[in-house]
Amino acid sequence: MNRRQFCGTAAGVSMGSIASILQAAQPAQRARMGIVIHSFPIRAASEPKGRLQDPLAFLEVCREFGAGGGQTSLGVRDKDYIGRVRAFLEKHAMYLEGSIRLPRDQKDAERFDAEVRTARECGATILRTVLLSGRRYEVFKAADDFRQFEERSRQSLTLARPIVEKHKVLLAIENHKDWRSDELIRLLRWLKSPSFGVCLDTGNSIALLETPQETLEALAPHTFTTHIKDMGVEEYADGFLLSEVPLGTGFLDLAAIFRRTRQARPEIRFNLEMITRDPLRIPCLTSGYWVTMENLTARTLANMLALVRSRKQTLPRISPLDAKQRLQREDDNVRQSLRFATQKLSA
Repeated sequence: MNRRQFCGTAAGVSMGSIASILQAAQPAQRARMGIVIHSFPIRAASEPKGRLQDPLAFLEVCREFGAGGGQTSLGVRDKDYIGRVRAFLEKHAMYLEGSIRLPRDQKDAERFDAEVRTARECGATILRTVLLSGRRYEVFKAADDFRQFEERSRQSLTLARPIVEKHKVLLAIENHKDWRSDELIRLLRWLKSPSFGVCLDTGNSIALLETPQETLEALAPHTFTTHIKDMGVEEYADGFLLSEVPLGTGFLDLAAIFRRTRQARPEIRFNLEMITRDPLRIPCLTSGYWVTMENLTARTLANMLALVRSRKQTLPRISPLDAKQRLQREDDNVRQSLRFATQKLSA
């Protein structure tokens, strides 16, 4: 399915309106990578409570790091605040993307509508969302649990669709250690709206036993925005450990990722999500891991374990560091990643 065919499946959304949204979404400066708010959990905890939840404070941090923009939650803001956000973006030639929670029910749709309106007025034409806040293999204890989650997801998306289309924004669903790529694409095809696509996270789906190349090829044609990560892996008794590492130090072919996503979506933005933390455990050799993924083959598991064992890598840990050292490590990781993107990836 090409872009024209995909856009043509939507009822009530014209090709012209989608084209205008994409045009408005083009970054102010293509050569400057943006930063996702989740790159700063240590900084957020070390500063006055809630400071980085203020979009202007977050954008100022992005500017200080030399980024071209940022992706963060915007909430509901008054006209004065919205004006200050737009003035900041214009002054510094930066872009803004939103991050938003889908409506749970009809009453919550009012909150969602107000937040989408704020985002649009602030200048954000692309909003990222997730359908599950946790990790599939940790949250669900039975296959029926996942099927119920899928039904709730469909209900939320049904509530969100007319609001997203009304405000002429694009909603990008992240592959968030919840959906494998084929499942996420099936959900988008069920929704039948070109206003809905993917926030391509380059590392998350490894936790669901997808290789980065498989995820890229499946999701690139549907991608509206990105969470760019490089990843490291390390074997452990119950499966493998997975960790974000500074760009250029992991095993992802970042040049190929940039090339393929730009081929599919020339106006794509690249947003760094460098989360500095101890490695995550992916317990793919335990029975509980498989309760919602019973259709995967032994070959899928074997291919991922072979990839892990080929790396021979010891992943960094931050738990032995004190608070000051952790903050410094986080800052260093973000700066190193942005520098690599500028020098090696033209982003």
